Amino acid sequence: MLFQNNKLTVRELEREDNYLLAKWLSDPAVLRFYDGRDNPFDLEKVNEKFYPPQDNIVRCIIVFEGIEIGYIQYYLLNENTRKKYGYLNDKNVMYGMDQFIGETQYWNKGIGKVLIKAMVDYLIIKKHVTKIVMDPQVWNKRAIRCYEKCGFKKISLLPNHELHEGEYRDCWLMEYQPGT
Repeated sequence: MLFQNNKLTVRELEREDNYLLAKWLSDPAVLRFYDGRDNPFDLEKVNEKFYPPQDNIVRCIIVFEGIEIGYIQYYLLNENTRKKYGYLNDKNVMYGMDQFIGETQYWNKGIGKVLIKAMVDYLIIKKHVTKIVMDPQVWNKRAIRCYEKCGFKKISLLPNHELHEGEYRDCWLMEYQPGT
């Protein structure tokens, strides 16, 4: 277990979680916000994307009241990502985060806000992070509102940043800095 915050637990991804990921990432409602409805996942695709031999991404499962409901990952920004986001000369300890709630009956219940705040606290305390970034698509208003409520700020527009449902979409670079 990475951490627990009342009813919310975040634990590292295990091999048998591939069935959960395949379930969530074949649901058109979830795919609308994550990878696109034209890009469903089966077990083989889940195993390729979420279980690579080695990389610097820490992949986790979100558990709420004992039920696995979603996925979150975090990673130290590498040189290519720092350059892409305009942080190449920034000496801060910077991490990126991505997440989704795969059980749609848990949407719009404030769990995302609790999750983001808890993960931010974890990264600051355990990883000594001084900046955290995310890059939601500009049309994903619900996610952007959640991130802003958690202290993230829009830093810059990333035009044509992410291929989603057959077209390149604009994203916001959003940043969290402790103490600001």
